[in-house]
Amino acid sequence: MGYQTILFDMDGTVLDTLYDLWASTNAVLREMGFPQRTMEEIRSFVGNGARNQLRCALPAGSGDALIDEALARYRPYYAAHCREHTRPYDGILPMLRALDAAGKKLAVVSNKPDAAVKLLSEEHFGALFPVALGETPGLRRKPEPDAIDAALAALGAGRAGAVYVGDSEVDVATAANARLPLIAVSWGFRGRAALEAAGAETVVDTPEELLKLCL
Repeated sequence: MGYQTILFDMDGTVLDTLYDLWASTNAVLREMGFPQRTMEEIRSFVGNGARNQLRCALPAGSGDALIDEALARYRPYYAAHCREHTRPYDGILPMLRALDAAGKKLAVVSNKPDAAVKLLSEEHFGALFPVALGETPGLRRKPEPDAIDAALAALGAGRAGAVYVGDSEVDVATAANARLPLIAVSWGFRGRAALEAAGAETVVDTPEELLKLCL
């Protein structure tokens, strides 16, 4: 197959962030006097931005003012604690190094807060991702294509020869909206069955398999 530009989702695709997302969400819920959520519940809530994550975690029917308060508490807490348990999935770093050595253009595009995306990208991947974009004012969140367009522009790349890699239903829709082919990964937050049900035609089970398709 082969691609020249590979754009990656972050959570559940290159980084296992679930524990820190779960712990940070529950810290906010405790502060506000609400019941805790299980890790599996948080797994189902993430992928469409911090606000949606908290809307799902708060009691049903919570209004915008309560969600705003939770978000204001969550952002600084997660920024301070997002590095505690987060790590790359096994095989991700060798795969990215091989893509970089082959001259591929790489970027990470996420719905998590931009500051956390840049911090985690720098800490775990260094120069492997010259472009790392998170939720930013003026750019609509995925599945809208805005951040994909911004990443391509920052890389000096067009859609020809580009592919998007992600682990969730949001990523399936993002690739479609951005008019890019999708490679979905089964090791993330959703799994193969959910990805195929959402319309993913190409699903890989290991970073080694992903590398072969990209090269």
